[in-house]
Amino acid sequence: MRIQKTSVIISNNQVVINLWILAILVSSCYRQAPIQDPLEEVIPERSNTELPVTVPAGPPEKQKMLDVEETGYPVSWAMMVLSKMTLEEKVAQLIMPWVLGDFSPEGSTDHDRLETMIDSFGIGGVIVSVGSPSEVAVKLNDLQNHSEYPLLVGADLETGAGFRFGGGVDGPTNIVLGGATMFPSLMAFGATGDPELAYELGRITGLEAKAVGVHVPFAPVLDVNNNPENPIISIRSFGEDPTEVAKMGVSFVRGIQDNGSIATGKHFPGHGDTEIDSHIALPVFEHDNQRLEGIELVPFQAAIDAGMRAIMTAHIAVPGLSNNRLPATLTEEVLTDLLRAELGFEGIVFTDAMDMAAVDRAFPSGEASVRAILAGADVILMPRDVGEAIGAIADAVRSNRIEEERIERSVSKLLRLKEEMGLHEQRLVDVNKVPSLVGIPSHIEEAQEVADRSMTLIRNGGNLLPLLGTRTARVMSVSYQNGNNSISGRYFDGRLRETYLRLNRTSVNRASHPAVYDRLLGQAERTNLVVVSIYSNFAGQVELPEETVDFIKELSARNISHIVVSFGSPYLISEFPEVQGYLLAWSSSEVSQKAAADALLGKFAITGKAPISMDPHFEIGDGIQVGAKGETDGR
Repeated sequence: MRIQKTSVIISNNQVVINLWILAILVSSCYRQAPIQDPLEEVIPERSNTELPVTVPAGPPEKQKMLDVEETGYPVSWAMMVLSKMTLEEKVAQLIMPWVLGDFSPEGSTDHDRLETMIDSFGIGGVIVSVGSPSEVAVKLNDLQNHSEYPLLVGADLETGAGFRFGGGVDGPTNIVLGGATMFPSLMAFGATGDPELAYELGRITGLEAKAVGVHVPFAPVLDVNNNPENPIISIRSFGEDPTEVAKMGVSFVRGIQDNGSIATGKHFPGHGDTEIDSHIALPVFEHDNQRLEGIELVPFQAAIDAGMRAIMTAHIAVPGLSNNRLPATLTEEVLTDLLRAELGFEGIVFTDAMDMAAVDRAFPSGEASVRAILAGADVILMPRDVGEAIGAIADAVRSNRIEEERIERSVSKLLRLKEEMGLHEQRLVDVNKVPSLVGIPSHIEEAQEVADRSMTLIRNGGNLLPLLGTRTARVMSVSYQNGNNSISGRYFDGRLRETYLRLNRTSVNRASHPAVYDRLLGQAERTNLVVVSIYSNFAGQVELPEETVDFIKELSARNISHIVVSFGSPYLISEFPEVQGYLLAWSSSEVSQKAAADALLGKFAITGKAPISMDPHFEIGDGIQVGAKGETDGR
């Protein structure tokens, strides 16, 4: 049903009174946290970088401000807009559905669906995902033009804009399409030990996000990953030490916010010590408040003190705080008592995606959205049914379950943020400038530096590395993949083949028959070296198939020279502790694959140190330092 836009006719005096009340309201809810950084000594100083130029916003009638002469006082755009909104319009500003970043022509089913959400519901923003940078920019401009008020746009950009706007691979031709800059995982940054690199990640992420029309990168991940069985965070975290995670996180936040975007720490109060993927079911954090304060909350508090503007909730139960097993997203004790009152956060609270099973299975879309608002959330991200969520929250206000003033506090934050970012005057980006701002060589070079410096050698039996690299050597590359990432092994094996002309490449997966591994073992006995590369995507599973583990163990048992390179979970060595060589590459990104191959061949020194422990033999800070070598004949 289309929400009717109605005008409210009031006297000039009443306008002044209402706006005075709103001014008090806005000032009370929008105070910025003082920028007090307890980690100042490790954060590099940077100057602001010029933002990409935007083109004028939509039609003037969409930007009309309340004239000073009408009230006798200057009135902000945010206050003017809020004073005119109906209840449903206010509620709709708190809703951000998911949209695909692909090309969506006028008249298509997808375009009509999005137009309905904007025109009929009046949503306040969107979260965009998957598309090339230019496609995303064009689509977001189109959506902005359809919206009466500027849309706030968010995107999961944990490792740069390439995390969601990577371009992709054309299936029939296997051609790699151009995209935004993709950095290695955050744990790779932890392996470098250099917060300045995290700042660069934030800087480039902020610039590329703004260039395509994204205002709020949902990053950084501030979870402390201290559970090897975590199926969803793992290498998305900077590491296991809360102090180091805090240092890296603060630097990332500054890089984003120094360059015109809004950083969003996630997943509050901490998703690192869980063994269940919240996309699939509800994880439960079983520890007490003292443990939470000593580990999980440390990075969040540091980032809040450093001026971080937004936080995303975690769909995890924290019974030690709430005395129930409801998701933290729906729990007042977590979002209001802990986050607002104790930690002093005054910014915007986004829920995690509300269509995730941890929340979606607990309550219908409307009721879950109501409970999130009551708990203290400002923005409902990705409700399963947008209309149902808006209607349920509006009904809760009418029934006095939620005070309208509570809704207005959240709306005022969002409108003030939009005004602060200049979206009320210019909401569109210049699509023609995207190629000169996104995925450019200087940005890729920064990503490659991180990948090179993150390479971490945990096991080097018989001084296997650096490989001597004889062009006639018989080398077998066996790659395991538990997902459908078309670039897995593409750059790694390509780089190895530049040296090993006789490289024999084979891929296996979870469905591979045991006979395949028997055949590979036979081939391995006739080779000089076996390189096993493992690509995992943490889709609710962290374990390798038994056949894959047995294959690696058998290589050790038969004294076949081999090395395992993990492009995902670092914890896999616990399954084959006798492995001859073990290199941690931290991610399957193009730069990480190239870095791993170059590290094996000694093209640069291996200097990374593990930011996590790997029971029972390896501690935080472990890592074998191996120098680079020159051109050498041999193995």
